[in-house]
Amino acid sequence: MAGWSVLEWLALIERELLLFAGIFFLIGAIDEFLMDGLWGWMKLADRKPRQNLRRADMRVRELSGMAAVFIPAWQEDKVIGHTIAHALDAWAHRQFVLYVGCYRNDMCTLEAAMKAAGADRRVRLVVHDCNGPSTKADCLNRLYRAMATDELRMGERYRMVLLHDAEDLVDPAELGLMDKAIEHAEFVQIPVLPLPQRESRWIGSHYCEEFAEAHAKSMVVRNWLDTCLPAAGVGCALNREMLAKMAKMHGDGLPFSIQSLTEDYELGMRVKAVGGRSRFLRVRDEDGTLVATRAYFPSELGEAVRQKARWVHGIGLQGWERLGWEGGLAERWMRLRDRRGPLAALVLACGYAFFLLAGAFYLLGELGIDRPWKADPLLAWIIGANLASFAWRALMRFGFTAREYGIAEGLLAVLRIPVANVIAIMSGRRALMAYLRTLRGAAPKWEKTVHDRHPAGVVTLLAESSQPVTAQRA
Repeated sequence: MAGWSVLEWLALIERELLLFAGIFFLIGAIDEFLMDGLWGWMKLADRKPRQNLRRADMRVRELSGMAAVFIPAWQEDKVIGHTIAHALDAWAHRQFVLYVGCYRNDMCTLEAAMKAAGADRRVRLVVHDCNGPSTKADCLNRLYRAMATDELRMGERYRMVLLHDAEDLVDPAELGLMDKAIEHAEFVQIPVLPLPQRESRWIGSHYCEEFAEAHAKSMVVRNWLDTCLPAAGVGCALNREMLAKMAKMHGDGLPFSIQSLTEDYELGMRVKAVGGRSRFLRVRDEDGTLVATRAYFPSELGEAVRQKARWVHGIGLQGWERLGWEGGLAERWMRLRDRRGPLAALVLACGYAFFLLAGAFYLLGELGIDRPWKADPLLAWIIGANLASFAWRALMRFGFTAREYGIAEGLLAVLRIPVANVIAIMSGRRALMAYLRTLRGAAPKWEKTVHDRHPAGVVTLLAESSQPVTAQRA
């Protein structure tokens, strides 16, 4: 090997990259095929006719008890007012209170929230007693303390607590639907539907297909298998007693862990561990529109990478040490799927490196310079199997995306696959570097996602009728 040429070394690297990436891609393909198969079996086995709800009925349905809605907000002055105004308009119920967490050194957000709330007693503005920014979990804990204080003052406990973000467009049917579902579960999650963005077809809109497939297939299968359900942090509700039980698990008596970068995910995963029941609700109205939380996601590359790096760090790396591998075979499989982000980033990077080298050798071949090695039957089989699995994955991605957003967006979802892969590689690297810093003694760093647009301006809400919430086609 000492006498090898540069070309021969590059050929060896190309072959090793193909073996490494190809084999791990196939392992991932088997994992996805199993999930697809379970989803298909579940659909075939469950042939009961679907009874779609009437959105107007859910909007005015009297709640069985008081509901608290937690909305943490740091530097959210561009969106928080829209979120509050829309929620107050969409939910005609009187038995809920929006707990909006602001900071004493963020007057812009506080003023925007006060203006939107007006004199409506269904809004409770809570000013944090420390300067921001802190973590989202810290702000949620402050809201929890405010709610507990209010309960003592009122002499009445809330029945359930919902979690939402400052940029969310809540569904008019959500509150009534969750109030009904919480009778039979301690934790309830509805789907999240990112909205397509005309100004960010490739970055901001790539979240559409990821959530469309995850919340139409993966979460549905997890619910069917009765494994732990992760909370998305928005569009989810917990029984008040379950939240109190979570608080008792921590030494500070507060339910949200400030050491976790994905406190919402962790909260949902712990429900079953303490004896609670979890449900994922995928329900449509009479017109076929999904009851879901809608929002714009980051439209800039840097923001998308930062957000996903926090997810990978919190779920894929912190989750390993904080939540462990409890449960049976199905539960461990789901946790392994949740934590594959760092490895997936490495495999994708190797895969793209292989394609670059393969392209270079192809060009050299056109110039009459042959590749130093030839593909043997095993390598040819690996390449063929991966191409077939990629085609299947693209078809599934198209199908789930087109179901919610239309055929045009489904086709764009397939074209955006390389973009999503590049973001996954960049966020995986960023998450790993951040995690290594914590191993050297640094505290986990919370990186806030910037929100400068709210969908209330482009979404038509016909709350007075039974019509669905629909996004204007961009």
